[in-house]
This record gives sequence, C-alpha cells and structure tokens, in this order.
Amino acid sequence: MHILVVGAGAIGGYFGGRLEAAGRDVTFLVRARRAAQLAKTGLVIRSPVGNIELPSPPTIAAENLREPYDVILLSCKAYDLASAMDAVAPAIGPNTAILPLLNGMAHMDRLAARFGAGAALGGQCLISSTLDPEGRILHLNPMHYLSFGEQDGTKSARARAILAALSGAGFDVNLSAAIMQEMWEKWAFIATGAGITCLMRASFGDIVAAGAVNLTTGLYDECCAIATANGFPPSQATIERSLAMFTAPGSTISASMLRDIERGAPIEADHVVGDLLNRGATTNPALLCIAYAHLKAYEARRDREKPAAAAA
Repeated sequence: MHILVVGAGAIGGYFGGRLEAAGRDVTFLVRARRAAQLAKTGLVIRSPVGNIELPSPPTIAAENLREPYDVILLSCKAYDLASAMDAVAPAIGPNTAILPLLNGMAHMDRLAARFGAGAALGGQCLISSTLDPEGRILHLNPMHYLSFGEQDGTKSARARAILAALSGAGFDVNLSAAIMQEMWEKWAFIATGAGITCLMRASFGDIVAAGAVNLTTGLYDECCAIATANGFPPSQATIERSLAMFTAPGSTISASMLRDIERGAPIEADHVVGDLLNRGATTNPALLCIAYAHLKAYEARRDREKPAAAAA
C-alpha cells in the first residue's frame, strides 16, 4: 500500500516514521526547509517505547507529485489545511483514502467539499509529541494510539486494508465502528483542555492547586453538552476518564496550544474552540465563550506585534 504522509512533524513524522521503519511504503510530503533538515539529520524519533533513526527518509515536494497514492495520512495543523489540500490534490485518485488526524470536525466538511463525501475516513490519534530545535521528534510518554474508520461505521474493504498496513508498526491502531463518536468525545476533551490551560496559563494540577477545578469541570460540562446537542453524547466511561485527568492533583498536563502560545506561535483557536462554540449556540456555553475570546485576543496581539518583530 502506497502511503503519503503529509508533513514530517511531531505527529506525521512519528506515525510515518514508525511505518517506514516497519518496512511500509511511505513517502513524506514536506516543504523545502523540512526536506533540507531531514537530508542533513535524518528522521529521528526519541521515545520511551523505542528510538528510531531513519538516515534517508523518502521525501517528495508538492510540485513533484505525479500519481495517486492509496492512503494520504493528513496530520497538518488546521490553519494549514487549505494549503495542504492544494498540495495533495495531484496525489488523490478515485480510490485514494484520506486519513486525517486533525482535531475537531471542520476539516471533515472541508475535505468532503474539496474531494467528495467518501474520500475521507474519520480519524484521531492520542499521542503527546513535539519537535526539538534540531527537528527531532520527542515522544513524551508511552501512549501512541491511532483510531480510524469509515464515517458510517462500516468496516469496508479499504478500511480493513488500511488496518493491515498500519498494524504491527510499533504503535497501537484500531479500526473503529464509531469513529465519529470518538472524534466528538476527543473534541470535547481537547477543547476543555486547551480552553482552560490557555485561559489560566497553567497545567491541570496547577488549576486544582489554585482551587479553581470547578472552572475546568464547568467548561467540560459545556463541551459535553454541545456534543450531546449534536447527537454525540460522550459515554459515561469517557466522562469519568476525562474528569479524572482534569482533576488530578499535581498533574503537569497542559494543552499543546498553551505551549504554542508561550512560544508566540499560531494556534488552532477557531478549529478547536470556535467551531465547537458555533455548534453549541443553543446550549449557552458561557465559559467556552470566555476561553474563545481569550484565544482570539492572543491572535489579535500576535498579528499586531508580528510586523514589528519582523522589522526589528
């Protein structure tokens, strides 16, 4: 199975790197800067479950795409989705399956509008990873789970073939019969995590120590209410697991969006929080409104200061 991994960053580079190391037919679609970095250092993964070094990972530039791939693993940031869709268009044929690992749901609508309703599978991953200054992928804990499936829940021939290609590559993978439910449950969790840790500039444990855990749980209640209003009520097991993480004393967990804010980087405010807010107009999500306003204020300040920083 011919697999195109869009990007070689913390997520695409991790899962694509493990697939390549396991002997799968993988090519990384990368921009010139990342291609030069990979040519110099290779693709390096540092992980508690086993390191990987690929001295010469196969890469391709968008302008050199000439033929369709069987699977496109799409792991870009939401704000790069438009350019990513333009880049991969030449690699999409009538039988190509797009497997997106973005958060939220807006990308599903955009992929369907661009490539057709049946082109994209549902997909999600649970992993904590980042890039260090040298471009190495740092896997921060043992969790590395990828779940995907047809949007209607059927276990189609293409989904089973993709499962076979992804299995045995050194990470956990699941072909789900309820992937849209899983994606909504994850969305409620990450919108809460991003919203509260960015708003408070603190980890879950720090918020507990401040005596403000009720803000976290209140925000999660709002996010779950929106999911429920859209036909995807989180299961009781999911709620209990999420609340255990949100309320754990001493927890150092914070959202990757907070790390992005702390380094002055772009954020997925609209995709992760804003779109959820738009889908919950009837649920009166007051805390989510505050969290979203905070994120948009950060974006406004970043846009205002960016020209001055560039001129300095």
